[in-house]
Amino acid sequence: MRMYDIIAKKRDGLALLKEEIEFFISGYTSGEIPDYQASALAMAIFLKGMTDEETVCLTNAMANSGDSLDLSQFGALSVDKHSTGGVGDKTTLIVAPIVAALGGRLAKMSGRGLGHTGGTVDKLESISGYKTTLDREEFLSQVENIGIAVIGQSGSLAPADKKLYALRDVTATVNSIPLITSSIMSKKIAAGSHNIVLDVKMGSGAFMKTLEDAEILAENMVKIGKGCKRNVCALITDMDTPLGTHIGNALEVKEAVRVLRGEQKGDLYEVCIALSSAMASLVLGVSVKEAEAKVIETIESGAAFSKMRQWIKAQGGDVSEIDDTEKLPKTDYFYEVKSAESGFVTKMDAEKIGVASVILGAGRENKEDKIDFGAGIVLSKKTGDKVNKGDTLCTLYSNNKESFKSAEEKFLSAISIGSNAPEKKPLVYKIIK
Repeated sequence: MRMYDIIAKKRDGLALLKEEIEFFISGYTSGEIPDYQASALAMAIFLKGMTDEETVCLTNAMANSGDSLDLSQFGALSVDKHSTGGVGDKTTLIVAPIVAALGGRLAKMSGRGLGHTGGTVDKLESISGYKTTLDREEFLSQVENIGIAVIGQSGSLAPADKKLYALRDVTATVNSIPLITSSIMSKKIAAGSHNIVLDVKMGSGAFMKTLEDAEILAENMVKIGKGCKRNVCALITDMDTPLGTHIGNALEVKEAVRVLRGEQKGDLYEVCIALSSAMASLVLGVSVKEAEAKVIETIESGAAFSKMRQWIKAQGGDVSEIDDTEKLPKTDYFYEVKSAESGFVTKMDAEKIGVASVILGAGRENKEDKIDFGAGIVLSKKTGDKVNKGDTLCTLYSNNKESFKSAEEKFLSAISIGSNAPEKKPLVYKIIK
């Protein structure tokens, strides 16, 4: 078998065989197939596409390219949630303890933030002592005993994806549905969960900017997940506006705690109820409506918050910072951004607001950048809210007060104020099963 022939076949729009896809993934992962040939195949896939059967084969081959996690000991109780990324998206911190309190088993590997999107691992590391690395035995034991463990992604999990994504990033082949689908799903398949709920974000702060594109990606991921013998569903959720009111690592932990204590409703609460209900429905084998009643009860009874405390403590985190979130990292400086006019907030650009939080120190522009755990933004007004001239639109937090001017400029460029209130958009656009 020759790589040249595989490239030519896909260039001509023909479907690749399972053996040809496995040959490519195995050879590229080991270094036997060079970048220039992998680039050529990626571009051919970008231009010619892949059948569902090909994409399933590619996903499985990438999932099997390194270590995988065997969660068979948890049977149908194992469940995972994947978000395609957004601003203020702290849903894992909320849905994980809710679903674990209902009997689900979440052995979760999460990523770090880069660019305008935040990362779950960074948020958890803002809690003193929290360990984002556990050996396999510790990891599975904690899932068995507590129902949940969340660690950083292993470099040996689907290494083919890591290598291929880096190549796609510099060869203009990122925006290919088969390649995006296999990239996301290969990591989820290798992570071992029987049930997977996908949170596909749509809007200005998301990778998918339109509902049409988000639907195509969600439908493909569900189809491929099922083809890989997993129980999968997807929710398309709004990311035109940041989720919740707090953006930044410790700030987002603080807001997550408020939701789990039943102290905060609103968009974050509603999206988390929807995601948790979908997860609990798959795990418990009940309708989403039945699952929703159970999810709400775990919050109202205090069971979900109690589960969060158990989880954080088990992973070495300082539970006193969860009980009293004022103990979480803070910044030396804050700055209130005021409105120059009256009216209604008609639109927010979530991506620009995410960039403003990065300017303050809450995120990374490069992988090596250090994060200021206390930095970020607390929104006082969101899309649809009435604003009077002089009202506080948001409060900026940073240990570098020199960053306030450029962060304010970026934030104000993301806000539109008009004379009429905008039409209210749904938080969950569609559920795909």
